[in-house]
Amino acid sequence: MPRAAADAGSAEPAVQAIIDEVRAGGFAALRSLALRFDGVDREHPRVPRDVIDAATDALDDDVRTALQEAIRRARLFAEAQLPQAVDVELAPGARLTQTWVAVDRVGLYVPGGLAVYPSSVVMNVVPAQAAGVGSIALASPPQQEHGGWPHPVILAAASMLGVTEVYAMGGAQAVAALAHGIEDEPGAGGRIDPVDVITGPGNVFVATAKRLVRGRVGIDSEAGTTEIAILADASADADLVAADLVSQAEHDPQAASVLVTDSVELAAAVRAALHSRVARTRHAERVRTALSGPQSGVLLVDDLEAGIAVCDAYAAEHLEIHTLDAGLVARRIRNAGAIFIGAYSPVSLGDYCAGSNHVLPTGGTAAFASGLNVTTFLRAVQLIDYDRAALQEVSSSIITLAEAENLPAHGEAVSARFRAGDDEALPETGTGAERPR
Repeated sequence: MPRAAADAGSAEPAVQAIIDEVRAGGFAALRSLALRFDGVDREHPRVPRDVIDAATDALDDDVRTALQEAIRRARLFAEAQLPQAVDVELAPGARLTQTWVAVDRVGLYVPGGLAVYPSSVVMNVVPAQAAGVGSIALASPPQQEHGGWPHPVILAAASMLGVTEVYAMGGAQAVAALAHGIEDEPGAGGRIDPVDVITGPGNVFVATAKRLVRGRVGIDSEAGTTEIAILADASADADLVAADLVSQAEHDPQAASVLVTDSVELAAAVRAALHSRVARTRHAERVRTALSGPQSGVLLVDDLEAGIAVCDAYAAEHLEIHTLDAGLVARRIRNAGAIFIGAYSPVSLGDYCAGSNHVLPTGGTAAFASGLNVTTFLRAVQLIDYDRAALQEVSSSIITLAEAENLPAHGEAVSARFRAGDDEALPETGTGAERPR
């Protein structure tokens, strides 16, 4: 499979060193790292409210309108994802309930680098808000050309969503600061409280940092450098396929663009269309680098069945289906972050206004990880409510299994509730009361 030459594992030593530096050095370390990596020198990374307000006031009206529509659609889809509580009575007096509880605080990462991503603000913030998260901190790299603060459009998008705790922090150091928190220091300008979950896309260093802090905090997935795979047959429009491959290649020189097809003629036509499109695109050099790297290529397969198998093995972040009966083919795919069906559902739609989320697993992790969604910010909590008769019904099974596992005290904890000659029931727990939703 086409894959990037450098993987997250090769970045681990450098990223771990940054995490350790932030934990030991606090705000002084963040300041040093911002100077080293971003060329910005600021004592404290918190973006002042007046800077956010100024960015919001200066936002282009067309951009504001487009963001409002993206927010509206993303919120409709996110709110529809909220799971329902489960309430089951297994036997009289034996009731189990599963409820969903939002985490208390989240840290959302919005990348900087070669492009500006207000859309990633929307994709991170909206599902967190729909889940009911009460405290949201957003981090984005500082920009020299914008006074050492994140890009103004990112600040404005955050403000439109009601997020005012924004930090000018990028890379692994941002992940470290959010995961571990930083205590207040005299004259530093306020502490950074640790979060429970960190989400958001980024480069290999951000993805690696999220992997290294996982366990201390939850993460969404390893959303690293972007990738697109297109499964196409002879019916596909070669120019549209080329356009979509270019659209993702312009993100980053390490971006992956992969075509999977059983048509030699289509592969040749796409190559010809790419020559024309790459020459005309604004970021031609970046696109050429991405398309010529080991992470990109054309995979010729014997037939559609083989193409589906290849796509499942590749487990793309974004998978487009350009085949006859594209909807049926899409439902046979098991491994992908998001699947875009037919000629009128390009990845660009999902990047901005489909209503779906564009923070998706990369590097093959879509085989086991999900894209960012409302449940990323929720925890399932199980409630076990048995009365005396219900416990007594299964007591012998509990005692038998406890003995089988050589854990006799487990069984004794049950038998103690049914002492010989003691028929007096313990106080009940309120079985039958109103259940959480």
